[in-house]
Amino acid sequence: MKKITILLAVTMLVMVGCKKKEAVTAGDQKMTIRTQEVHVEEVEQTYEYTAIVEANAVNNIAPLTGGRIDRIYVEVGDRVGKGKVLVQMNENSLKQSKVQLDNLKASFKRIDELYKVGGVSKSDWDAMKTQLDVAQTTYDNLLENTQLISPISGVVTQRNYDSGDLYGGLPVVQVQQITPVKMNINISETLFKQVKVGTPVSIKVDAYGDEEFKGKISLIYPTMDGATHTFPVEVQLANTDSRVRPGMYARVTINFGTQKHVVVPDEAIFRQQGSGNRYVYVYKDGKVSFNQVEVGRHLDKSYELLSGNVQDGDMVATTGLARLKDGLEVNVEKK
Repeated sequence: MKKITILLAVTMLVMVGCKKKEAVTAGDQKMTIRTQEVHVEEVEQTYEYTAIVEANAVNNIAPLTGGRIDRIYVEVGDRVGKGKVLVQMNENSLKQSKVQLDNLKASFKRIDELYKVGGVSKSDWDAMKTQLDVAQTTYDNLLENTQLISPISGVVTQRNYDSGDLYGGLPVVQVQQITPVKMNINISETLFKQVKVGTPVSIKVDAYGDEEFKGKISLIYPTMDGATHTFPVEVQLANTDSRVRPGMYARVTINFGTQKHVVVPDEAIFRQQGSGNRYVYVYKDGKVSFNQVEVGRHLDKSYELLSGNVQDGDMVATTGLARLKDGLEVNVEKK
């Protein structure tokens, strides 16, 4: 009876040992993944920026001093040419100034004739000349602020008074130049050397769907934003037909040519949870290595890599990325 008990105990120990060995063997099985070979390709370096359309110039038309507005000659939406009279202010002060100026001109003419024959001193001549100059300046200023003209060609976008109102501080009218229009965008400092004045751009405006308008870079600002590492660039659109209006939402696309970059499939990009970092597992000699990468443009079903230790011809994992780790031995599924 004792022999039987001992035999059963030994048998159970052997069975337990076998199960442990089977469990270890099952746990040591290699993970099977799929891979894809990657290559260097010519990738178009096109970038899209959003912007709000702005008038090329905005002029607020107003007098330097207060007074009554006799007449406003334009309405909102009117197109005006450079030099057109837009507003007539009350002329009473101007008329008084003109009378005073004419009297001083007559007085100066008499003194000037006497001075030439020695009838008055140089100091008297200088005093009269100074009075005349001051009166002329006063009259010119009043004239400029009595008839308000447009310094640009454009369209009237605001009218804040009616004829007969007293001027109260707001611009009487506003004129915006909308041929051309402009947009301001911020470009990464990494592209600073590639941005040139005159570089062509394509522009899409939400109001016109997929229709493309052609513009160009008109101004590159000399300063860089230290926080965002971008620099402002002004884009200009001729807008000869005035279809694009200030305030519209626009998308500006700039093509900086092509560059050779490794391109990897979407499935090969692993984004680490809780961060914006992206990784690619490269398969070599039965193992995978964990490589942080910087991705660029999305190309249909793949990404260009701007940086990272992934070379032309490398095999990258495309399945099971969440379960992989650096240095893990794996099997590759045969195609």
